[in-house]
Amino acid sequence: MLNRFPDRAAAGRALGTLLARYRDRHDVVVLGLARGGMPVAFEVASALNTPLEVLVTRKLSAPGAPEFALGAIASGGVTVINDDAMRICANSQELNCDIARQQAELQVRETFYRGDRRSTPIKGKTVILVDDGAATGATMRAAIRAVRDLGAERVVAAPAVASLPACALLQAEADELVCDVYPAFLRSVGEWYRDFSQVTDGEVRNLLARAADIAA
Repeated sequence: MLNRFPDRAAAGRALGTLLARYRDRHDVVVLGLARGGMPVAFEVASALNTPLEVLVTRKLSAPGAPEFALGAIASGGVTVINDDAMRICANSQELNCDIARQQAELQVRETFYRGDRRSTPIKGKTVILVDDGAATGATMRAAIRAVRDLGAERVVAAPAVASLPACALLQAEADELVCDVYPAFLRSVGEWYRDFSQVTDGEVRNLLARAADIAA
């Protein structure tokens, strides 16, 4: 059933229901993967009454095929490479150049999203990583490793929709996988949303501010 979700907010409400056992727990933090995961994560954090934070990730794309992920990087310098995709699509020099570009962009966005607001500590916490979808799983895998490096006690991977291969990879990396839709064949994450318009940097910043105001 394509177009299962009217939009990302609806996907977040669906995930919030699936994650209801984490509601009102003081040891839980919801992290949205910027940018597309943030509207989903905002609804999850609202449903669970937990803090919302952002984790900046950047996809490493194949030359000439921006939608095809070779891997991903996340905050803290974590890099995950899909070795099979790398053998097919790119050489190491192209990949290293892309990693340098994406790391620079990642740092700029982190600064913009948070401004002068301090991030919520996640050391010793259960971290729920939320995204609008996982086609290859590379971005979420990078996020999982990043939050483990930051001291997360337990990591829950929560993409709204994911391919079966991505689910297998995430189950191996995370302590728990929660996913609302996992089709046998996934052409693109966007086909499961009626409205899959691009999330802007301003929207990410505004969602973080709204969540902080609610928590206050």
